[in-house]
This record gives sequence, structure tokens and C-alpha cells, in this order.
Amino acid sequence: MPEFEPITGRYLRVEQGGESFRVFVEEAGRGIPLLCLHTAGADSRQFRHLLNDAEITRRFRVVAFDMPYHGRSNPPAGWWLRKFRLTTTWYLAIIRAVWRTLELERPIVLGCSMGGAIVLKVAAEYQDELRGIVGIESAAYAPGRYNEFLHHPAIHGGELCASYTYGLCAPASPEESRRENWWYYSQSGPGVYAGDVHFYSRDWDGRGDIGRIDTNRCKVSLLTGEFDYSCTPAMSEEVAAAIPGARLTVMKGMGHFPMIENYRGFRPYLLAELDRLAD
Repeated sequence: MPEFEPITGRYLRVEQGGESFRVFVEEAGRGIPLLCLHTAGADSRQFRHLLNDAEITRRFRVVAFDMPYHGRSNPPAGWWLRKFRLTTTWYLAIIRAVWRTLELERPIVLGCSMGGAIVLKVAAEYQDELRGIVGIESAAYAPGRYNEFLHHPAIHGGELCASYTYGLCAPASPEESRRENWWYYSQSGPGVYAGDVHFYSRDWDGRGDIGRIDTNRCKVSLLTGEFDYSCTPAMSEEVAAAIPGARLTVMKGMGHFPMIENYRGFRPYLLAELDRLAD
């Protein structure tokens, strides 16, 4: 008999800002909606371990989607006529459009890296629609990450982006898992990673918003790897200090991509926060 994983993948039509997007969504489980946001230049394959975790999917409907331009989701019509530059406003809008189209009731929104940044804005703007957020490697402000070589005609963009992000993994993370993340990054569309980093490092500044998050209405859990030098523990500590009631855990032995680079090590930290948010 064929051995299938318990993940369903489908294409969803999402309308936002007068445009129609063909978005790839995969999900597993039943219960409280858990919406997962991938990192810059990657896609929802980063959450494959979480989607296959029976202890989680017994209680949660885990939903992960590829942002437009990413992975298996198409860019909008006319994409070749403009340069892709992710902005805070558009990013926030497409995330909300996905959960409203899927009719997710009071989801927990989990995001890593640029996803860990935007979940702070999601909570600030829509906290009454959420149960809580899990910010993995969350920074309210991260300038200095963008450079023009991320999309340059003389450089192989896929290998550059993949190798750059490979260095953000912790040294003790399994080599096979770090290379898996490398592989996903190497398949990013031309200029997509650069467009995402434009958001993360130039457009994004949540410092004026995060103080509006009321953790009595929307719980906040923050998880940051001790080896992350893109979003350092100190940067996440600044976020936690600005949100009364937020809980921050610095994860021992973890890097910037814990859900894919070392899921076994990441899992106990994640389970503890999901228990807290589901309570």
C-alpha cells in the first residue's frame, strides 16, 4: 500500500486589493486553527514536520500557505511588468485575506523571521480576531539586511540566497535538515528573496505598533534561537519588553529556522507555547 503523509495540498483563490491570487495551501489536523507563515524567499515546505506531528494535529488544524510569488503560489497577472517589493501593508492584507477566505475562526498565527515580524503587526491590528500569535525569531526593527547582490545579473541568485541563509542555522543542527532548507531557498523565483528582505530590512518598523497589543485579548509567545544573528535574542527581548504579558523563550542550540533546521530540538519549545495559547 502507498504510504501517504496526512497532509492535504490544494489551490485557493484569494482576492485582495482588486487582484486575484492562486495560492497553494496545505493543511493537516482538526481543532484550533494554526496558521503558519514561512520565512523570506521560502515556502510552506518549511512546516512539513509540524504538519506531520500527530500530537499537534490532534488538537490543531494546521494550515500553511505559500505567499504569492513563493513556492507553488503564482504571482499575480502582470508580474513581469513590475519589480517585486514586499511591503508591510500588502503583507498584512494578504495574510488576513487568506484566513478570512478559509473562514478560520480566531486562529493562532505563527510566523518565523519575516513571518515572525509581521505577526506582531497582525496582533496589533487584528487582536480581537485572534486567539494569539507565536513569533519565531521576531524583531520589531531589523535594518541593514538588504544588499543589491541578493538579485544581481552576475550572481546565481538561488545559490547565493540559499548559502546566505544556510549560515543562519545553528552549528549543531543536523546537516540533512540544514541542507533541506538550503534546497528550498535555492528554488526561489528571481528577485523574490530580495523583495522579501526589502520588507524585512527597509519597510518594516513595528516599534510604534507593538505597544498596542493587549495580551489579555491576544496572547503573545516569542521563541528565538540563541545562535540567531539576524534576529538576535536581544532584539526579541526588546519586543517582549514592549508588550506587557508577552512570554519570550530563548531556545538553546537553535538558529534562525528552528522548524526546519532542527524540528526535534524545536518541538518541546513549540508544544509548550501551543499549550499556553490553547488554554
